[in-house]
Amino acid sequence: MSSSCIEEVNLAENHWFQIVQEMLRKADITVGGSRPWDIQVANPDFFKRVLQEGSLGLGESYMDGWWECERLDIFFHRVLAARLDHELPHHFKDTLRVVAARLTNLQSRKRAWIVGREHYDLGNDLFSRMLDPYMQYSCGYWKEAKTLEQAQDAKLKLICEKLQLAPGMTLLDIGCGWGGLAEYAARHYGAKVSGVTISAEQQKMAQQRCEGLDVTILLQDYRDLDRQFDRIVSVGMFEHVGPKNYATYFEVVNRNLKPDGLFLLHTIGANKTDESVDAWINRYIFPNGCLPSVRHIADAHEPYFVMEDWHNFGQDYDLTLMAWYQRFLAAWPGLAEAYGERFKRMFTYYLNACAGAFRARDIQLWQVLFSHGVEGGLRVPR
Repeated sequence: MSSSCIEEVNLAENHWFQIVQEMLRKADITVGGSRPWDIQVANPDFFKRVLQEGSLGLGESYMDGWWECERLDIFFHRVLAARLDHELPHHFKDTLRVVAARLTNLQSRKRAWIVGREHYDLGNDLFSRMLDPYMQYSCGYWKEAKTLEQAQDAKLKLICEKLQLAPGMTLLDIGCGWGGLAEYAARHYGAKVSGVTISAEQQKMAQQRCEGLDVTILLQDYRDLDRQFDRIVSVGMFEHVGPKNYATYFEVVNRNLKPDGLFLLHTIGANKTDESVDAWINRYIFPNGCLPSVRHIADAHEPYFVMEDWHNFGQDYDLTLMAWYQRFLAAWPGLAEAYGERFKRMFTYYLNACAGAFRARDIQLWQVLFSHGVEGGLRVPR
């Protein structure tokens, strides 16, 4: 290559570098800096890739080892608090995906099973080491907790108390995961629980966990449910329902809830009403997911329910994710051979990016309690 061509390449690389450096300066992040949230770039093509591909380029380049950061959680907290994500371009494929979400049902009966196969079926060996003994893959409640185990136990108790569970009551758990809530409600409150999941690996472990208890775990789509229950709960599942199915979801809950019943919805929530989702998360972690907004939930529940209580403790998800990350790192030597280094970087990026997002209040965690209208109202525990 001639000296003039080399100079043109260096100038181009410098141009991309200057743009990214100026953006990061708004979040007090330095390229090549010495603080834990500063980034170290190993491949100069990183700058161009991020500017051209946005979130997807940032995440994939980390998976490829193009850049490092000692504290990714702080990095993402700073990036999102400074709203730098709004300055990154939207890749053309991301635009097409949003258009497709508006025109088609990405969470149809057929497509709803994809996230089960691609994420929740990754392996019980991974999740059993990363999560607490109840295998709660959702936000813990850290009001008085000091450990992950205490936070998840407190979350399960909070749910059961909000539902006013009593012995002999029937409870439907939509998206029951590995059966931790089903076991807890049956063992500590004497409930008769039916759980549904779209993950074969989750069903298998949930059945083993709940053996000997009055618990049934079904592998089926929530839309096929048609039996009335005293109480209904759904934890960390509504994020996979999708805007085109919100009305159907609440119709299904209404159909399956007794007139004097209570329904608790536990979900991550978005600050704005749209159908966009982070491109990297969509590709590598939760395909076809979409975070609901307050308006989404308000519009969908309105024909059927009274909203009795809305509880936001999204700050606790930051603590939960960081606890999962520490357990993931501690367990990695026993997982490395089965999953590989690229998977480790992917999961590291996922857990820390999400922790930073909750810390920046970019996303929320809601527990919403519904009824058909309880006479005299409810005193809802905290």
